[in-house]
Amino acid sequence: MSQNYKTFTLGVEEEYMVLDPATRELKSHKQKIVQEGQKVIKDKVKAEMHQAVVEVGTDICADADEAHKDVSILRRTIYEIAKSLGLGIGASGTHPFSHWESQLITDHARYNEIVNELQEAARSNLIFGLHVHVGMESREMANHIANSTRYFLPHIYALSTNSPFWEGRLTGYKSFRTKVFDKFPRTGIPESFESIEAYDNFVKILIKTNCIDNAKKIWWDLRVHPFFNTVEFRICDVPLTVDETIALASLFQAVCARIYMLRSKNLNFIQYSRALINENKWRASRYGIDGRLIDFGKEEEINTRSLIYELLEFVDPVLDQLGSRHRIAYVNKILEEGTGADRQLAVFYKTKNLTGVVDYIQEQFLSGIQ
Repeated sequence: MSQNYKTFTLGVEEEYMVLDPATRELKSHKQKIVQEGQKVIKDKVKAEMHQAVVEVGTDICADADEAHKDVSILRRTIYEIAKSLGLGIGASGTHPFSHWESQLITDHARYNEIVNELQEAARSNLIFGLHVHVGMESREMANHIANSTRYFLPHIYALSTNSPFWEGRLTGYKSFRTKVFDKFPRTGIPESFESIEAYDNFVKILIKTNCIDNAKKIWWDLRVHPFFNTVEFRICDVPLTVDETIALASLFQAVCARIYMLRSKNLNFIQYSRALINENKWRASRYGIDGRLIDFGKEEEINTRSLIYELLEFVDPVLDQLGSRHRIAYVNKILEEGTGADRQLAVFYKTKNLTGVVDYIQEQFLSGIQ
């Protein structure tokens, strides 16, 4: 990897659902998984707002292979701990049939504060996401890359769609998770910021006027991280398998590196408005990879799969420097076999049974892990 690309480190965070093996409902683990997990993987495992959720995060990884190894260890560790406690684990953007009303909130000052402020929007936010951090050489470069990578968010999101059910209903969406999260303030596709100072001033105004107490309460689909030199991508559903997770993380990393390469040649990617990108996000949410996205350059609808192949061509020049060509190749498998949502739906149409879908989610959790 050339010197230029070493800054594009990877950090991956996944949110898992804790399951009752008998009923397949979501189940509170009373933080036992976190307590046991911290003995083995230290602060790589955390509690989340709902007690049926466990969040894990990797170390800072030099490349996609390191990230794959780290996520594999995290998944295996959490699975084994859950099993020892008589619990199941799965990765899906939403649970197919559990109702949020029956789920307990973690007793923690931060979560109590969020629930107090956001009320039912917070209590009903029983969703599971994937967050990918890509390291940056500076916050100025992070802002530039965040502005330009916004365009590609719907394309990569379409590949991640993994939440077709909500509270026992077939939603008609490939990703209903973002529809649930839309109830929160400061979510969705961000606007572009002309400079990092403009972004920092925006944050200062929100803090000064008591909208937020810190920049972590900006929950956009991508953000310049308030504390780390990273761009954080937050749009994706958590995928069923580790191979999907690393393919998506590698794609985010590659897009960043490609924008950086253009910048180093005094070139830039065209900026599009939040409103236009949102049209594509909605289409990705509804149809996944089986719909059509808008090519804003051509001003016409294009088959989503075709645009994803174009995206793979766009990032191709940086894959060898990043060492991620074999990881991104997995995107082709997603395009062939379907996203998590497509596969969940296939199980449902075959079995007509949502408990069968939960069983499938659990079966997939360790798939691809040696």
